[in-house]
Amino acid sequence: MPDLTTQTGHSDCTTQGIRVQVAATYLPEHSEPSLGRYHFAYRVKLKNVGHRIVTLQSRKWIIRNADNEERIVEGPGVVGEYPRLAPNERYDYVSGSPMNTSWGTMEGYFVWEYEDGTTFQTKIGRFFLAPNTAPLSDLEYS
Repeated sequence: MPDLTTQTGHSDCTTQGIRVQVAATYLPEHSEPSLGRYHFAYRVKLKNVGHRIVTLQSRKWIIRNADNEERIVEGPGVVGEYPRLAPNERYDYVSGSPMNTSWGTMEGYFVWEYEDGTTFQTKIGRFFLAPNTAPLSDLEYS
């Protein structure tokens, strides 16, 4: 599989049997560059490639703008949900992030729980929020 991060600005990481793919796109219709407002949407695809049932509990995002200013976003679930994934099941969602510079990066982790109550983290690899990244639809998911 190609390294999507270097080719498109997208991210593709597998940790403890959970594959996390993320692709972002610039939303010019929601941005006002003259006022330093840039909006991006990102799509997250989660797939349980492991052998145990897991439930997503929380997430932490580290968002950096072009000036290397950092913003942390964390909380329970994702988009108000706590997806439960059996082996080979997937869950996809779309969210967004404003920026005060024309580009930046995001990365972080999800916290998951096995049915026995044990928790673990899965990496969200760094991806780019930039006007020139490949559109969300260009990322192939398997």
